[in-house]
Amino acid sequence: MEIWFEKRRKSKVLKIAYRQMTVALDTVNDLEKAINAAFEVDGETARTIIERLFQAEEEVDNLRRTVFEELTKGNLPLKEREDIKDLIIRLDTMADHIKDSARNVLVLLDTDVPKEIWDAFSEMSSLLVRTAATLRESLKNLGVDNAKAREMSEKVEEEENKVDKKFLEIKILLLKYGNLNPVVLMILKDLLDSMEEAADSCADTGDYIRILTVSFK
Repeated sequence: MEIWFEKRRKSKVLKIAYRQMTVALDTVNDLEKAINAAFEVDGETARTIIERLFQAEEEVDNLRRTVFEELTKGNLPLKEREDIKDLIIRLDTMADHIKDSARNVLVLLDTDVPKEIWDAFSEMSSLLVRTAATLRESLKNLGVDNAKAREMSEKVEEEENKVDKKFLEIKILLLKYGNLNPVVLMILKDLLDSMEEAADSCADTGDYIRILTVSFK
């Protein structure tokens, strides 16, 4: 997609937009690392990674605001402005869900969560990383190789379905540990929901890319 941007207009707004999308997708990797650290009972590392994730998400928000301001005073065609805006909103939503997930992990670091549960969340985070990575490939090919962009966007949905399957497995697992502190169970459920919503946002963005491949030449 960076190539598509450069082909159309080497402008400040497009460079900022690409940076926003890249940083948003990168937050998924940090969530996986934080959950893996929690699984290893390495709270210090997990906290460091989560703090980095929070900073990245703040950058995503700042970049989004900057792009929107620039779009109001730029001279890009209306259709391209709307396309960029819609992509940014979708990825910003995903990053918000990742931040919510990280907040829950941070709280859970001071609680007694069974390793079996952390292991399940670790597997789910790996699936979420694969979903985001596939979406990144789709974005990179948009307007450059639209057939490839469309192919990868369809694979985003396939990866998201794997996250959904793991989501159900973890819900069942939480029933097994119904004797846990009710507040801990509630936070675990919040973490589960936030991660699933992040995957849904990736799938939503992939759906939008399929629409854009029709008009991006």
